[in-house]
Amino acid sequence: MARVPFELKGKTVFVAGHGGMVGAALVRRLAQEDVELLTIRRAELDLRDQAAVNKWFAAKRPQAVFLAAAKVGGIVANNTLRAEFLYDNLVIATNVIHAAHVNATEKLMFLGSSCIYPKLAPQPLREDSMLTGELEPTNEPYAIAKIAGIKMVEAYRSQYGSDFINVMPTNLYGSGDNYHPEYSHVVAALIRRFHEAKVSGARNVTVWGTGAPRREFLYVDDLADACIYLMKTYSSGELINIGAGEDITIAEFARLVAATVGYVGEISYDTSRPDGTPRKLLDSGRLAKLGWRASTSLEDGLKLAYQAYLNESKQAAE
Repeated sequence: MARVPFELKGKTVFVAGHGGMVGAALVRRLAQEDVELLTIRRAELDLRDQAAVNKWFAAKRPQAVFLAAAKVGGIVANNTLRAEFLYDNLVIATNVIHAAHVNATEKLMFLGSSCIYPKLAPQPLREDSMLTGELEPTNEPYAIAKIAGIKMVEAYRSQYGSDFINVMPTNLYGSGDNYHPEYSHVVAALIRRFHEAKVSGARNVTVWGTGAPRREFLYVDDLADACIYLMKTYSSGELINIGAGEDITIAEFARLVAATVGYVGEISYDTSRPDGTPRKLLDSGRLAKLGWRASTSLEDGLKLAYQAYLNESKQAAE
């Protein structure tokens, strides 16, 4: 089962979901490794199509798999597209994990989400908090699909001896984020909102919720580095959190984004919008003991994220 250290050098490595924010960061980081990278666009391989996934795995036989493909979004997307979030994420996990097993993939990493933890679990969130309480209602379908993926990895590990592992990222931001006005995550939503307010000369920007919830934010390239580190050095049935180690209120965070963008107007709060979980900070002590810590500060990461937003907006307009 366990092969630690796991040598990536010379391996064929499949990044499932390479077009997304996390997958793209993994591709950037894997460029520093001597691997044969496998990627395929969604238009060419729908990971929800079991027969197509099995056929592709049989032909390519990747030796290592990073399962970063998922249907993702912020609170509104999770709460509105409940059936899609449940179905798409369930079948993606099922198809890729099983195909990896059948086709003798040496190692697989499944990327979960911190929303798997109960809404009122003790903070910071420890790995053993999963399934100890009720989920946050707004993202329950997504969380249930991710929990199923985690349990599938655990089951294939225990029954078949597969060297499959689970990692749990915190809230992410950075290059390649989704800036949709309704369905984006909070970081991308605020970068876009403050930038557009600055450009238009708006005197007020409205932030959803009360501003009181506390959130932890990790720069996506730090996550990718942690994933490569764990792929090489970690082999256990226990899932492992990947976080920055500190949190901030949404109100404080909004002021930080405004300062990064250069917006100088007022900030108000729409309390009719949901807050989501009161606090979400991961306990990343297990990861720290293994020798990895995030290296990008929130201030530096936001500068990089804003520059990425400007670059991506320019490309979209061309």
